Amino acid sequence: MSAVKPLLATLRGAKPAVPPIWLMRQAGRYLPEYRALRAEKGGFLALATDPVAAAEVTLQPIRRFGFDGAILFSDILMVPWALGQALSFGPGEGPRLAPPLVDHALNALQAVPERLEPVYATCERVAAALPPQTTFLGFAGSPWTVATYMVAGQGSKDHADTRGLAYGDPMAFGAIIDAIVTMTIDYLARQIAAGVEAVQLFDSWAGSLSPAQFERWVIAPNAAIVAGLRARCPEACIIGFPKGAGGKLPAYARETGVDAIGLDETVDPVWADRSLPAGMPVQGNLDPLALLAGGPALDDGIDRVLAAFRDRPHVFNLGHGIGQFTPIAHVEQLVARVRGS
Repeated sequence: MSAVKPLLATLRGAKPAVPPIWLMRQAGRYLPEYRALRAEKGGFLALATDPVAAAEVTLQPIRRFGFDGAILFSDILMVPWALGQALSFGPGEGPRLAPPLVDHALNALQAVPERLEPVYATCERVAAALPPQTTFLGFAGSPWTVATYMVAGQGSKDHADTRGLAYGDPMAFGAIIDAIVTMTIDYLARQIAAGVEAVQLFDSWAGSLSPAQFERWVIAPNAAIVAGLRARCPEACIIGFPKGAGGKLPAYARETGVDAIGLDETVDPVWADRSLPAGMPVQGNLDPLALLAGGPALDDGIDRVLAAFRDRPHVFNLGHGIGQFTPIAHVEQLVARVRGS
């Protein structure tokens, strides 16, 4: 008999007595074992494209904390890299993509889908090594967020280049979005074929759009990915995480077709429980800074989230990624509190 996987069951609508838990960016810089391995490999991209090393990073937080979910160690910019842009991670400056599409044409790029092969090899290694009760989570960036990097060539505060292109030349911008959608469907389907059991769509910059633009560039492309992925993988379990969506979350939940909604830390969990479709699983949404602070502030934040979602399928998580300087002891405090130990 196969082991019960609390996280996967919750994403499918079950409501265990103790909510399952994993943390965004749980495989990352706050762990000393991660920092040691990254230094050995010499950089992020070298680490992410080495299946042995990337699998090790994915498994590190599972060994240390026993989380209910293991999130694939990779990056949302693997898709633009596979679409033909050059990708680099300079020290202290964040990721860079070249050429930026704000002044270069998409059709000048030559797709290189084989750049994603190491990710699938990582998936196979992780799937073979995980404890039987642990759910394996894959992911991709949602089209709007990925496009903000592809257009500007780097991160930006207000995404002015990308929003300007979307308004000024929606056909050209729509072609970028469509290319991301097509590549992402294949990317996630291949992750699932390699052993991933559920996937998350990260729309980290969804909050920068007006309501009409949100409908066009967040809801519609994510709905296309969900439909395309389900056509290839009918049992696919999909979490949507439109960070900053706020009051647009109910429309996203209804119209994209995702199985579960991830909530960032700015969302009132009581409002979310009242406003989202009945019975829909939710994920989140402790403030990462409460985890950084620890102590009574952390306990209070945990209790508020647990209370808000006590009558709904709930995956405990942060409202965004765990911070680099978060003490290990605070993560241990979080896990013990959620699990009632």
